Amino acid sequence: MRIFLAGASGAIGRHIVGQLVARGHEVVGTTRSAGRTDALRALGAEPAVVDALDPDSVAEAVAKAEPEVVVHQLTALSGPMDFRNVRRMVAATNRLRTEATDHLLAAARAAGTRRFVAQSNAMWLERTGGPAADESARIEPNPPSDTEAAVAALRHLEAAVTGIGWAEGIALRYGGFYGPGTDISTAPNAVLARRIRARRFPIVGGGAGVWSLVHVTDAASATVAAVERGRPGIYHVADDDPAPVREWLPELARALGAGPPRRLPAWLVRLLAGESVVDMMTRARGISSEKAKRDLGWTLRYPSWRTGFVDGLG
Repeated sequence: MRIFLAGASGAIGRHIVGQLVARGHEVVGTTRSAGRTDALRALGAEPAVVDALDPDSVAEAVAKAEPEVVVHQLTALSGPMDFRNVRRMVAATNRLRTEATDHLLAAARAAGTRRFVAQSNAMWLERTGGPAADESARIEPNPPSDTEAAVAALRHLEAAVTGIGWAEGIALRYGGFYGPGTDISTAPNAVLARRIRARRFPIVGGGAGVWSLVHVTDAASATVAAVERGRPGIYHVADDDPAPVREWLPELARALGAGPPRRLPAWLVRLLAGESVVDMMTRARGISSEKAKRDLGWTLRYPSWRTGFVDGLG
């Protein structure tokens, strides 16, 4: 198939490109920077420099590509982790999940695309229910005030993509990425890994928040499976081992050669970083990916972060 991949130079995008090309697909991959076009060519993609927030730029690139499938992997969540920069990154990502989603959908419809696959996120599912939610779980209707805009952007993306009638719209709710090219890896520029080594990523309160993690190559293979045989709706994409922060974070620190994470009381973190951080670290729910494994024939190279942290960070 001919596939238009928006966000091809991102953390997961590069892995998706490689796997799609290996399976014989033609890939047009977008980047915001002309300096990254050679890297995309080296992966086997046809590069396109696109401003995803400019509807004309998006429409022109998609029309030229004539894709059968559009894959939306656009985020702006990379860079230094100081508070002001994080706020800017989140605001930019919110625009990519709202405005850019709408631009891509309009362009895909005009080009006659038959399938549209988009990146969502499993962190903000409703907080009621068991430790691992299936796809019937809603995005949290009453999130902390300091993350309302981000949650609303996720809600917009999922509704817009899965609500189309002119093509098959698929939203992939990913767990937290780790592995090469992500912020949790052995690379010297891996932002979260640096914070963990510096013991600046603490366990908050009792660390009871349940997170689902996924190795980035497994997340990419699930995306390829959705491109090739996904059906309209939502799929969860994570490993088989959702676990509370107090369980997986010390193991990750050990795998990175760091000291054990510090523990901070929730009231202090609430003052320093806001309610949303406390919520993620103490109330988050994991996800079940049984639907993706059953319906897409998806198999995991790393069924658990316990082996992934040992063998898959490099």
